[in-house]
Amino acid sequence: MIDDDTYCIEIITQIASVTGALQSVALGLVDQHLHHCVIQPAATSEDDGTTKLAEATRAIERLLRT
Repeated sequence: MIDDDTYCIEIITQIASVTGALQSVALGLVDQHLHHCVIQPAATSEDDGTTKLAEATRAIERLLRT
């Protein structure tokens, strides 16, 4: 788009669209991770559950910072 001398506002609009799409994918991955990788360990071991929950929390924190 830049090589084609596209209007700046159009480029910004496209960046916002891609960013929104990536955030949706990330939220879906967090949901899947919580359901498959956190709930099961938490049900079988408090220590494993705590570790996986902390890991998920750090991932969510990274998402919120972007």
